[in-house]
Amino acid sequence: MPEEFAEYQNALPLKTMLHEYRLDAVLGAGGFGITYLAWDTNLEKNVAIKEYLPGDLAMRALDGSVLPVNTDNKHDYQWGLERFMKEARTLAKFSHPNIVRVNRYFEANGTSYMVMDYEAGESLHQILRSTPAPDEAALTAIVMPILDGLQAVHKAGFLHRDIKPSNVFIRKDGTPVLLDFGSSRFAGGGEPRNLTAIVSPGYAPLEQYSGDGNQGPWSDIYALAGVLFRAVTGEHPPDAVRRLKSDTVRSSLTAAETNFSARFLKAIECGMNRDEKLRPQSVAEWRALFVGGPAVEGPSGRPGAAPGQATSGTSRPPAATAPGSRTRTGSKGSSLRASRAPRDDSPAGTAWKWIGLAAMALAAALALVLYLRNRAADLESRGIANLPPRQAPVQPKARPPASGQLPLPAEAPAQAPQPMFVPPAPAPHAPGEADVPPALLKEFKAADRNADGYLTPDEVDGRFPFIAANFPSVDTDGDGRISPGELWKLRRSQRALKQR
Repeated sequence: MPEEFAEYQNALPLKTMLHEYRLDAVLGAGGFGITYLAWDTNLEKNVAIKEYLPGDLAMRALDGSVLPVNTDNKHDYQWGLERFMKEARTLAKFSHPNIVRVNRYFEANGTSYMVMDYEAGESLHQILRSTPAPDEAALTAIVMPILDGLQAVHKAGFLHRDIKPSNVFIRKDGTPVLLDFGSSRFAGGGEPRNLTAIVSPGYAPLEQYSGDGNQGPWSDIYALAGVLFRAVTGEHPPDAVRRLKSDTVRSSLTAAETNFSARFLKAIECGMNRDEKLRPQSVAEWRALFVGGPAVEGPSGRPGAAPGQATSGTSRPPAATAPGSRTRTGSKGSSLRASRAPRDDSPAGTAWKWIGLAAMALAAALALVLYLRNRAADLESRGIANLPPRQAPVQPKARPPASGQLPLPAEAPAQAPQPMFVPPAPAPHAPGEADVPPALLKEFKAADRNADGYLTPDEVDGRFPFIAANFPSVDTDGDGRISPGELWKLRRSQRALKQR
């Protein structure tokens, strides 16, 4: 619910008109700016408007305009204002159901305003206060769409940099949306000292506390993992700086094992790794830890790493910086660039490569053996295996020439047409149960669980592996089941093959 204006002394007065927008309430405020609930008098609908007003650099004048606090901050304020407008233009290009829609921006009162869709519903922060223990299915339904939206943001070269429960919003229809990109940071660098680092304690990774920290998609992953930590444990995640001395993340997640799967908790722990090099490097890599499948190539341009795989030594992109809310520290930031795939030349990596090649060779050999066995059984069932070997034709001798005559060429041998297939001679009678040896019949009845006198594919599985692998060849009458006579016929054929 919107707060009253009296609690935000720096906000514009109630009912102020900004072009066609009437300000009705304050949705939130931070060190970077203020977000209003406004009414679009042209379209007659609610919108959310973000005002650029960094509290450390600027103040509200009596006429409602925004001015730098002093001349020393004028350059930093102006840089942030230009960055704010550039981000608004870029974010307006997104059309993703899980990212808040930016419709336009405009300048007024010496600052800039970003007009966004107003989303009706509740933030995850509010939901966790009323429902402190959501189940894994509910959290998965929230985090997976948010990851899709976050991947689109990263692909455009942006980082959100302030993901926390209050910025994960659940619409009335249950779909999640990621809000408040006011702290987002574009690929560019060159940020002023006062606008470099933006942190929300507990959700900001360690690299975000320093202006020259190595920030990237992995930094947003840490924050979103912190949101899941809050939902799973009911506790706020410990501050990244405090974790250097005493890290309780693993023990807190272990206590939640009775309500959540080990895979789900492991994905959260990996996302909250203190070392950014050991975290998933892209949304695709982190998503793979939840679903257990291969990572779909993400905006970084490389496939996901295996769970727990270290990526130290990788040349990864430092991210870009923009103004934001909460605590500010540090100096100069760096830019968000595409990651390059690491080359693993370690002894362990080389060993795994050879093991993989050996496994592929073994699989190919097993496939060849199975093919030959299936082929032999198929030929046996059709009678081709019993064909006599083809005899080479006898070449006639050349006739000696008569006296005084030239020698004549040898006559070409007559080539009799060879049949392509000679069917086997029919058996005197099809073998039945009476023809089956008692020992084999006993084995047959032991496998016949429903005692109907036939073996189905499920009944031969495990007891007769060769039949299971070659069921259509053994089932000579094609009725989808094996009779005692068909089993005895198979055994006789196998014995005949061994005797050759």
